Amino acid sequence: MAALGWPELRAAVADCTACRLCEGRRQTVFGIGHEHAHWMVVGEAPGEQEDLKGEPFVGKSGQLLDNMLRAIALTRAPGPPQQQVFIANAIKCRPPGNRNPQPDELAQCEAFLIRQVQLVQPRIILAMGRFAVHSLLRSTEPIGRLRGRVHHYQGVPLIVTYHPAYLLRNPEDKARAWDDLCLAVETVQATALR
Repeated sequence: MAALGWPELRAAVADCTACRLCEGRRQTVFGIGHEHAHWMVVGEAPGEQEDLKGEPFVGKSGQLLDNMLRAIALTRAPGPPQQQVFIANAIKCRPPGNRNPQPDELAQCEAFLIRQVQLVQPRIILAMGRFAVHSLLRSTEPIGRLRGRVHHYQGVPLIVTYHPAYLLRNPEDKARAWDDLCLAVETVQATALR
């Protein structure tokens, strides 16, 4: 895995049959964005719309994510690496019925995510949602206890925040998510000054 470039990694994800999730998927959801983006966004697992389109964060949660990114001058649209993010999920296949991913499923996809981070070499990672956070930080702490401070993943600063789907159900937490985005911006700016 450590020697795979982008085309080989994409093919390995597409051909993966390591867990039972491959049985029900329409397609894998590899990730999208600038391959050397300064910002990497990691979500949880694909839902039905992501499985249909083959792209992470589509539908209403994708629209909210786009608005969140736009508020801090970032985009998923083509652009230079300091403006276009790379978006990936901790799980590359949709769990049936959008159920929560199982620990063994997260474990099977972990090598793919590790390699994506190594290839992107982001300046910051924004971990969105419980399973993305648990996968990256190997923590079972609730998001509410992990947010508000800078963590690290493979030496890269990592900020924990709520998943956009959660924010759509709990709009009262949008202000906290905004605080998380501001912390991420401050962290990137401080890193750039070093």
